[in-house]
Amino acid sequence: MTETNTLNEETPEAAESQQAQQKWVYLFEEGSGDDKTLLGGKGAGLCEMTRAGLPVPPGLIVTTEACNAFFANGKKFPDGLWDQVTEGLSAIEKKVGKRFGDPNNPLLVSVRSGAAFSMPGMMDTVLNLGLNEGTVQGLAAQTGNLRFALDAYRRFASLFGEIVMGVAHEKFERVMDRFKAQTTGGKDTDLKTDDLIKL
Repeated sequence: MTETNTLNEETPEAAESQQAQQKWVYLFEEGSGDDKTLLGGKGAGLCEMTRAGLPVPPGLIVTTEACNAFFANGKKFPDGLWDQVTEGLSAIEKKVGKRFGDPNNPLLVSVRSGAAFSMPGMMDTVLNLGLNEGTVQGLAAQTGNLRFALDAYRRFASLFGEIVMGVAHEKFERVMDRFKAQTTGGKDTDLKTDDLIKL
């Protein structure tokens, strides 16, 4: 009995090999609208709409299995995950004709968490991932609106700082309040381009 159990035990090498072969990432056109457990409610819905031919911007889904493996692995990416994400991102770049990190023609993406069941107010979102001091100039050139690009960058920095880095939202708001206090109306929309550059 002991010998049989020993033979059936999975070695760490075999586990790593299985992880590397696991499909962790699905492009919207690859997933099924019926598989909310694997893709989450939002992800499954996007896959279903894509397959129905609706005008859904291209994207990818990191599966719930990848999330479970991440936590089971001491908050380390399972083997193969990062390669699959970069491959998926490359496919999206080709579809939209933009490149992530390109200062002249930047691809910006939204990162949204999801679950099999709707949990209003519980899921996090980071918008405009891909904006930085270089790409914000590319966005400004493409839109012809530097203020819009800077405001998008400000919002991204605030979301990323709070959700990913754990910086209290109030710290960003205090800075904003100092600048808004110097305007006539005291609102976000009253901030000028020069104000946003200083932020």
